[in-house]
Amino acid sequence: MYQVRPAHPIQTKAIWDYEESATASTMAQQQAYPSNVQLPRKLQRPQYIEVPAQNIAAIDPELSHVPVDYVRRGLKNQANQMFAGIAALQLPPTMHRSQLHHTSSLTIPIRSSAPSSSYPTHILALSRSSSSDSHLTLVATHALILASNCASLPRLPPSAPYHGATANVTLPVLPLTIPAPAAFAPLHTFLYTHSAPQLLSSLLPAIPGSFLSTLTSPQALRGTLASGPALHTLSVHLMTSAPGMGALTNVAQNIAAVWRNAVALGVHDPELWNCLDLAWEVILGAMNLGAGAR
Repeated sequence: MYQVRPAHPIQTKAIWDYEESATASTMAQQQAYPSNVQLPRKLQRPQYIEVPAQNIAAIDPELSHVPVDYVRRGLKNQANQMFAGIAALQLPPTMHRSQLHHTSSLTIPIRSSAPSSSYPTHILALSRSSSSDSHLTLVATHALILASNCASLPRLPPSAPYHGATANVTLPVLPLTIPAPAAFAPLHTFLYTHSAPQLLSSLLPAIPGSFLSTLTSPQALRGTLASGPALHTLSVHLMTSAPGMGALTNVAQNIAAVWRNAVALGVHDPELWNCLDLAWEVILGAMNLGAGAR
């Protein structure tokens, strides 16, 4: 089983484990008494590690001498076709852990076929390293997306290309342990789109569309991070749209979970980290405002 760990471990003990509350009563106590939850002032960034070029070349030898940034830009332009390929598969959401012992691949029916679709190459079977859950979360993905964005992943096993002659596609299953499988979707989508507005809308519920429309460049995102009034306005909006400290705690919990997954996978996109920093500033501001309003 593949297991990713940060090459430079980051202290996260001040943040609760996403999905790992011992009991329902523990979670209820967290929501009823949020002042007991200790949060770091900043989400630490891991030391930069470049994506191994050989991992990309192993998937597509023609890219062996192509700069990684150029590969990422090309994949971003193909995101819609790849999403169409993922959506076309009738992939079950989970599989039983016992199936991994005798299943190295899954044959998935194709719901619909379109000439512009780019079908996935692998299926991730996600679990937490400390988990004994009987079911694993299944996610269809494209090997080049992972290899070009995730520095901590080992080389992916090969996948047979789909030739369009059948109503099914057979994909290798890759067991993968990450800190928070339930929070993998926003990060996975970002690896395809590299869209700051889309990621922020998943991290901060009801974030104003008028604000997201201003994020037309990395400079705009950094400008918001440097503006105290802008951050305060966003915090006020979040506090009113996610009323109650319990709801705000859940938002912070989800942001922390996405951060932990990004650290574990070795994702070093500056736009991603600026989004996480912005979301963290806004949620901490909202929680401070909420605490003051009690």
